[in-house]
Amino acid sequence: MATGWAGDGAVQDQIDATIKDAIQRVRSQLPQGPGLEHCEQCDAVIPEAHDAEQGGFTGYNRRGSKDSQLR
Repeated sequence: MATGWAGDGAVQDQIDATIKDAIQRVRSQLPQGPGLEHCEQCDAVIPEAHDAEQGGFTGYNRRGSKDSQLR
């Protein structure tokens, strides 16, 4: 039952919750477990991934930066 106006930030909270749920759903569909060590077709060694070395999210928004708009 509706009780009146939504509180401050209620719309953003709903958007955030929807995005969080969508991310969790997609991540749950990703393959789990160890990857292959050798190619199934040619038996070549597959090098170990180094994604963890790249660091996490930096929070830098290139689209919103003034420098990117000046170019």
